[in-house]
Amino acid sequence: MDKTFFDLGVSKPLIKGLKELNIKQPTQIQEEAIPVLLKNENDFIGLAQTGTGKTAAYGLPILQNINPKKDHVQALILAPTRELVQQIQKQLFKFTKYCDDKIFAEGVYGGEKMDIQLKRLQRTTHIIVATPGRLLDFIERGEVNIKHIDTLVLDEADEMLSMGFKQDLNKILKYTTGTRHTWLFSATMPEEIQKIIKTYMAADAMRVEIDRNSIVNANISHHYIVTSIKEKVNIITRLLDKYDDDRGIIFCRTKAGTNQLTEKLKAEGFSADALQGDMQQKERDKVMRAFKNQSLQYLVSTDVSARGIDVNNLAFVIHHQLPDQLDYYTHRSGRTARAGKTGESIALIISGEEQEIQNIQKDLGIKFKQMTL
Repeated sequence: MDKTFFDLGVSKPLIKGLKELNIKQPTQIQEEAIPVLLKNENDFIGLAQTGTGKTAAYGLPILQNINPKKDHVQALILAPTRELVQQIQKQLFKFTKYCDDKIFAEGVYGGEKMDIQLKRLQRTTHIIVATPGRLLDFIERGEVNIKHIDTLVLDEADEMLSMGFKQDLNKILKYTTGTRHTWLFSATMPEEIQKIIKTYMAADAMRVEIDRNSIVNANISHHYIVTSIKEKVNIITRLLDKYDDDRGIIFCRTKAGTNQLTEKLKAEGFSADALQGDMQQKERDKVMRAFKNQSLQYLVSTDVSARGIDVNNLAFVIHHQLPDQLDYYTHRSGRTARAGKTGESIALIISGEEQEIQNIQKDLGIKFKQMTL
């Protein structure tokens, strides 16, 4: 018998909020994490990719454990990018639609004026969702006090480290010593993450690992096309012609590659735009808004920019090149086939790269089919 959110111990008002979002059946990580996290007696380590439902896995227990009568910050959620912070904050807000007492979550991130965020934080704030850099600024200026939090969540911890937030994280963790519980979520477990776990988390922290293969496979079909470097743009335009009613993302390895491909596609008359790390935050937000509201059909993106993009109804993902790291294949292809839909992941490879396809098949337990145009 499949468990329901009620079985897991989630309160009725929160379940009502979930129903409205069409979230009825707990995912694997939610089923394993929620009953443990509701007690908030332990540290917790969750090995899980984006798209597994981890925001609700930690978000629901946090919301249920907040005491709305106390107006100090009771929980802190750290995430690598502004996009992800905004997404988490939005979801928490939606979950609490039917709660009797208002629970206030504020976002703290770079790219927005500090005084705007400070004004918001001066109101009652129970939960802060933040990127590490900006939060540390606020703590060091004495504008934010996180000494009395009960729960600290590190979401996409591996990504925060690979984006250079290691020192910031260590400093923040030192500011929150005391009785808080730490819940860490990461897609991978590099040495640096293990160090954080050793230094700041209890030795008996509970660990849950979500089978990554089941996620990549669920509703995605994987293809590869053997081509030459010269022919890649031509192949991509032919694929876009084929998917002319659908939306999708094309992944490039570099910022320069992303920009070049975007220019070529625009010149061919495609509705495409770029998302990469050198862009101003305002620009990135504009592109993401256009992509979400469907006025933009195709997104050309680097790997880091695409983390935490949660857009439904994407029919395909095209890999201009295979990513450097295996995990990125999971993140990239996981942008399609969300919310129960099917999707296609198509990798362009040049001869000699077949071995990489073999490696991905073996490590991620997925099957590729060769595709010809």
